[in-house]
Amino acid sequence: MTFADQLLQSIETIYQRILSHPFNMELAAGTLSLDKFAYYMQQDELYIRDYTRALALLAAKSPSLDIANDLLSYARDGVTIERNLHDHFFIIFRIESASEQQPACFAYANFLLATAALQPFEIGIAAILPCFWIYRELGESIAHKANDDNPYQLWIDTYADETYSGIVDRMIEITEQISRRASETTKSKMRRAFIHSTHLEYLFCDAAYRQEKWPHFAF
Repeated sequence: MTFADQLLQSIETIYQRILSHPFNMELAAGTLSLDKFAYYMQQDELYIRDYTRALALLAAKSPSLDIANDLLSYARDGVTIERNLHDHFFIIFRIESASEQQPACFAYANFLLATAALQPFEIGIAAILPCFWIYRELGESIAHKANDDNPYQLWIDTYADETYSGIVDRMIEITEQISRRASETTKSKMRRAFIHSTHLEYLFCDAAYRQEKWPHFAF
């Protein structure tokens, strides 16, 4: 079993919870309420800005020029893909951009930034991989059950796309490549970071479904 296979196996239970979460089930059925989807898109727009910064930080620490170039390319292309997706839904559903990350988005984005900046390169790569990998698996899974005339079809198509799948394959390849030179201690830390990010993926969609907000206290 490859190291990447071990990573995927380690999150099987969490992934199944993500897949069966009402947010994703209703997204596939096209019945997800617009206010929940709008919350998700607003937070995703804010999250992606920090995610691309994490990719750039890792590119600067990369032991290989080829890997650095790929990470910078994904940072650039990821912004373009996500911006096109956001622009589409923000326009047709008249969604306005949010100015503040809510708790789950804040926790996830800052975990990635801190890990990319302060931890070894290998651990940073493991931390950013779930966002690539889970969205591919989720998009492909939903694509098989999505109803006709789904109002969220472009979201599904984006993550079920073959081009996106190729990017995910390359990120898995990079993770596998660097794991071969990593110590057992480092690989253990990589697994923990990978699992932690997957938990945060779950919290991200759960927060959207609950439309979670920061608690308000009067001062």
